[in-house]
Amino acid sequence: MLDIAEELNRWVEQGRDFAVATVVAVGGSAPRQPGAALAVDSDGTAIGSVSGGCVEGAVYELCRVALEDGVTHVERFGYSDDDAFAVGLTCGGIIDILVTPVRASDEAVRGVLAAALAAAATGEAAAIARIVAGPAELMGRALLVRPDGSTEGGFGAHPELDRTVTEEARAHLDAGRTATLEIGEQGSRCGAPLTLLVESSVPAPRMIVFGAIDFASALVRMGKYLGYHVTVCDARPVFATPARFPDADEIVVEWPHAYLERTEVDGRTVLCVLTHDAKFDVPLLQLALRLPVAYVGAMGSRRTHLDRNERLREVGVTELELARLRSPIGLDLGARTPEEVAVSIAGEIVANRRGGSGVSLTGAHTPIHHEARETRRIGSVA
Repeated sequence: MLDIAEELNRWVEQGRDFAVATVVAVGGSAPRQPGAALAVDSDGTAIGSVSGGCVEGAVYELCRVALEDGVTHVERFGYSDDDAFAVGLTCGGIIDILVTPVRASDEAVRGVLAAALAAAATGEAAAIARIVAGPAELMGRALLVRPDGSTEGGFGAHPELDRTVTEEARAHLDAGRTATLEIGEQGSRCGAPLTLLVESSVPAPRMIVFGAIDFASALVRMGKYLGYHVTVCDARPVFATPARFPDADEIVVEWPHAYLERTEVDGRTVLCVLTHDAKFDVPLLQLALRLPVAYVGAMGSRRTHLDRNERLREVGVTELELARLRSPIGLDLGARTPEEVAVSIAGEIVANRRGGSGVSLTGAHTPIHHEARETRRIGSVA
């Protein structure tokens, strides 16, 4: 649901009634992951997607029905072996979809969802947990959790349930993760299990591009397209200018290693070193390869790569640390132009993030989608 937060937040501000269908679980080769959503307002306007087109029509109708009857429920869609043209996922996957009406008459549910949508639309970190399997009276109820542990809404059944869900949601939020979990109805090992979907809204991950060269300009555009907050850093003020990088969120004129020492990075940050100049690369990579970031790549020929590795060893970089370095940067696409090279680098970043191999899918026997459903069980009864 939070993937379409900006549009839904506008609907809330405009006072519209709507129903939102959210993917809560997937199996097999499903096209969208938990959290993906499609919403339909009372006028029949639709936004978002839950399947890339396979079952959109059926889900659209479910939303229209939910707006009429006010009932929250879960629907499963999968491939039909008997009739390939029946409603289902022709890719062979299975998705479970939570359909929730969000009407002005239901102030409790609408208020919590509205707060979650507003947080996501403004880039504020927050997580929302919704019950997707359990007693009918709890279906669709929601709890909004912020990083400091403050909450809005709740499940109203047992105080311990709210406390347990708050702890779990904060853990999901710290990791920027959207996933399902199972807990006991009373928040412990007592009672029947409940299934919840926890959706996390976190600020965009960072891409820091070191080296204000022509290849960097194309990579900045690609980084923005992939949803990164992109910073360009170069020690040379004549090259690091807004005119050369109009798509960058931030331009920093500073020695690369000095900037990296003082800026904030996390486990989602990607660092792209395009300077291929030893006086910049060595102190920068010496630091970068010791940081808990998602990706470190460096541009250069194979000869430059070998020379740079020797220089890094001389300043104490270990073989284990060197193994983290993606160099020469990017996938083997035969890229030549800055735009082609940007696609090559972006492809490697996505493969690294999703666990892909980077090989052609044609003739391969690897999965198309590498993200498996993540379900945690804490306190469910066997």
